[in-house]
Amino acid sequence: MAELDPIKFGTDGWRAEIAGAFTFANVERVAQAYADYLKSQSENTAAGSHVIVGYDRRFHSENFAQRVAEVLAGNDFRLSLFNEPVPTPLVSWAVKDQSALGGVMITASHNPPHFNGFKIKAPWGGSASPETTTAVENLVDASQVKLKAFTNDPADVRLQESLQTYRAQIESYIDLDRIKQADLSVIVDPMHGSGGRWVESFLNGGQLAVETIRADRDPLFGGVNPEPIDQNLAPLKGRVSGAAAIVGLATDGDADRVGAVNERGETMTMHEVVPLVLLHMARQRKMTGGVVRTFSQSVLTKRIAEASGLKVYETPIGFKYVADLMLRDDILMGAEESGGIGVKNHIPERDGILNSLLFLEAIITAGKPPSEMVREMHREFGEFYFGRRDVHMEVKRGQELVNELGATPPGAIAEHTVAAVETMDGTKLLFADESWLLFRQSGTEPMLRIYCEATSQEKRDRLLDQGQQMAL
Repeated sequence: MAELDPIKFGTDGWRAEIAGAFTFANVERVAQAYADYLKSQSENTAAGSHVIVGYDRRFHSENFAQRVAEVLAGNDFRLSLFNEPVPTPLVSWAVKDQSALGGVMITASHNPPHFNGFKIKAPWGGSASPETTTAVENLVDASQVKLKAFTNDPADVRLQESLQTYRAQIESYIDLDRIKQADLSVIVDPMHGSGGRWVESFLNGGQLAVETIRADRDPLFGGVNPEPIDQNLAPLKGRVSGAAAIVGLATDGDADRVGAVNERGETMTMHEVVPLVLLHMARQRKMTGGVVRTFSQSVLTKRIAEASGLKVYETPIGFKYVADLMLRDDILMGAEESGGIGVKNHIPERDGILNSLLFLEAIITAGKPPSEMVREMHREFGEFYFGRRDVHMEVKRGQELVNELGATPPGAIAEHTVAAVETMDGTKLLFADESWLLFRQSGTEPMLRIYCEATSQEKRDRLLDQGQQMAL
């Protein structure tokens, strides 16, 4: 008998190469483990309980989602299966809105096109906790897969209700009237992902000119990874410049992350976008609460929070850690470097649709283009510039390198003395001026990520160059 593929959940779900480890047979194994987990958590109510399943625009996602539904139906759960690709935050919202026992989203988010994945959504409308995913891992192959035919209802009333309440939530959260009155142009780029025309749909009907590019489904995502970072946003940068737009807004493959391009056609980092959104929420919206930053987030986020009298929390990388704090404490905002932002008075989940609109609201309220907003922020809180390099590396080798750097860190990098070392998630080398260089092996793909934030662009580039040489 052939050896079964090991199933391991990363920072947000189980992901693998399509037709490699991500096969229908393995999806069945994971779905059965999830069904067993749900039954173990609520012995008396699991049978007949409601579970929601959604999927993105990747290759075969709708068919993988159908198979998940068949396994859950085989375990006597009531199913709601979306009949078209949807943003991950809509699935999370529907789980909470319908008081469902849980949910599954078939997506590999921002990973390369040949990957797909299985995300678990918890009853509170966010990513499953590490304890949950570990429990599901441990239940893989604990029981035989049960399958039952499932015919989807494209007019599922429950999903239609949740879609309407989600739209109402966005409309109540964002000052859409003010945004629509602006005599400006905005470009939206879902990168062929399931964000589609969602952002545009909230902005039509006023003076604001809105154009969406790359809105159609393409499982190859136009030849790039559906991650809204500089090397993948050439079409958006070009269109923003060509249309003289105030900003370009991008979402990733499943629309839970956000990216941005300023009015000059330059990609903004999340170390600019997140602090600007935080400033807007604290100063213009007068909102309060703690601020959560993951291990690779900006020094500026910390400085702005402290200047605003807001408590700062730091967590490992992975939004599930942010969501855990949002469930337990009064949190205004939690953010990670990769574009995932969660905000108060919404679900404890990343939402690229909401956060695209929230950043646009910040720009319109400021009455200034994004580049000027960044300059003002730097004048008040200090200049910091972020960069990231990705080095293809097998997981084992990457983990070994990270551990070696943590155990025996260099005394200096690019002639800058290492002042301290932190190992919360990867190995972060800190310098006297609060600049830092972080080495971390990805939890979802064979990639060593090297992050840096420094007080000048020159220092950032030198540190990244040296860090990349150390990895090769």
